[in-house]
Amino acid sequence: MPTTDARFAGTLPYHYERLLVPMLFEPYALDLVRRAAGLAPAQVLEIAAGTGIVTRHLAAALPAAHIVATDLNPDMLAVAQSAVAAPLVTWRQADAMALPFGDGTFDLALCQFGVMFFPDKPAAFAQVRRVLRPGGRFLFNVWDALDTNELASVLQAAMDTCFPGDPPRFFTRTPHGYHDRAAIAGDLALAGFARPSIDTVALPANAPGARAVAEGFCQGTPLRAEIEARGGDVIAVTAAAADHLERHFGAGEFRAGLQAHVISALAA
Repeated sequence: MPTTDARFAGTLPYHYERLLVPMLFEPYALDLVRRAAGLAPAQVLEIAAGTGIVTRHLAAALPAAHIVATDLNPDMLAVAQSAVAAPLVTWRQADAMALPFGDGTFDLALCQFGVMFFPDKPAAFAQVRRVLRPGGRFLFNVWDALDTNELASVLQAAMDTCFPGDPPRFFTRTPHGYHDRAAIAGDLALAGFARPSIDTVALPANAPGARAVAEGFCQGTPLRAEIEARGGDVIAVTAAAADHLERHFGAGEFRAGLQAHVISALAA
């Protein structure tokens, strides 16, 4: 995985928060927070918090819990901190591959759509296991395969058309590249977790329109770096992607199918 796949900097967090969070990430954040709240944890670690959509709902659902919200990218954390006002939330830049916390510090670790970006999943999971108390829980979600997620699938087709000789493969390589349930369970076992429960959850994306979706993905994710690396004009490619989406979904607001796996693993 190229290092640029995990780099959310500059204007990316702004587009991500404004366009992608309400459409893609908030529905699954609510699902993840509901599961977390049922565990009633006192000390919570959030990994790859991004712009804080899980954090803000988690702080509301668990007002007495101490939450440490981390992300690799300081620009993402800056947006998150401006959006979340909760006295028991601590913000920390941290790399999931080397978590800067003591052993057995947390009751619960959460990660929303972040583990796909970890360069070594078992090693990162071992870090999570280390900072959890015995009997602690690791709760996270990952996108299912590309062909089960309409928006990304249609956008990949647009990239194939815009760059027929060498299309960007960000979607298949990273966001939708870690969906095999057996592989996930195996990586968790290597890190010292008990056999996980894995639920496949389908939720709708309520999209405000083709242009907003295209702008969110082409300018609010590392797909932008792949477009620019191929000499593409990001504005022109965004317009072409919007046309592709509109031909598929129609003009105006539309709904599209999303699908993800939600994993709950016990620290053995």
